[in-house]
Amino acid sequence: MAGQKYIFNHRTLSYEKYKLGWGKRFLRLFSYIITTGAFALVFVVIAFNFFGSPKERMQKRELEYLKLQYQILSDRLESMQNLLADMQERDDNIYRVIFEADPIPSTVRQAGYGGVDRYENLTGYNNSELVINTAKRLDKIASQLYVQSKSFDEVFELAKNKAEMLSSIPAIQPVKNTDLRRISSYFGVRTDPFYKVNKFHQGVDFSAPIGTEVFATGDGKVVKVEKSKWGYGNTLEIDHGFGYVTKYGHLNDFKVRKGEKVKRGQLIATIGNTGKSTAPHLHYEVHKNGRAVNPIHFFFNDLSPEEYELIIELSAQPTQSMD
Repeated sequence: MAGQKYIFNHRTLSYEKYKLGWGKRFLRLFSYIITTGAFALVFVVIAFNFFGSPKERMQKRELEYLKLQYQILSDRLESMQNLLADMQERDDNIYRVIFEADPIPSTVRQAGYGGVDRYENLTGYNNSELVINTAKRLDKIASQLYVQSKSFDEVFELAKNKAEMLSSIPAIQPVKNTDLRRISSYFGVRTDPFYKVNKFHQGVDFSAPIGTEVFATGDGKVVKVEKSKWGYGNTLEIDHGFGYVTKYGHLNDFKVRKGEKVKRGQLIATIGNTGKSTAPHLHYEVHKNGRAVNPIHFFFNDLSPEEYELIIELSAQPTQSMD
């Protein structure tokens, strides 16, 4: 029989079948199992560390593909952020400047979605931080796009009203002033003629005889017509819209009524010497969004570049206000 072993018995001078004891059989079986297990373990270690299983190789390829797609997505997000930043820059410094609109504060543009609970369902995973950061970037872009969309809506409305806005801006001098010498006091810190102390003068003073005509410097609506013996005396105010208001003081009489709509160049009053005044003159102010601004910067329809340089030079000289 194949595999059967025989041994020679010297006493009987014959061959006999070799019988292995149970102890030796167990030891041989144990040695075989240990040896086989060791070889199998070495094989598995080598296979998994240097070759990998088909499933692992497939998962590895899939992971590399996902990493590549994430990098592409991240690059696209960065491109979108750069494009959005360029749109915001042009919006604030070109479009909104053209249409006399204030830039949108960076705190509004950069505002994101608040609250950590928004991303709570993304926590607890191996790559949670990566996913949460990407979600935050997407939310921030979405928020900025919403703000930018609203801004473009506003700019579009301003563009439709451009003609109205151009006619409403106070762009001429309120009195005929061909030689530019009628401006006796300018915008800025000036000496008060009564108290002899430096005070901020919010407008310009035009010296002229009583009865000299005063004109509206832009289209608008008369919102104040008031007679007074104090302060700026008889005063008149015009709301031009788009954040502009003009004020006229020390008037003699009025040619318009409160609530009346006026056009640029329309006669609205005459110069007087009412209120706190040292001589007949017109006190004229321009306000933008509630803040007094230098009126001479709005005389562009009346002045050539040379005349504008001259008036800037004259405004730098120390003078005393007339009210």
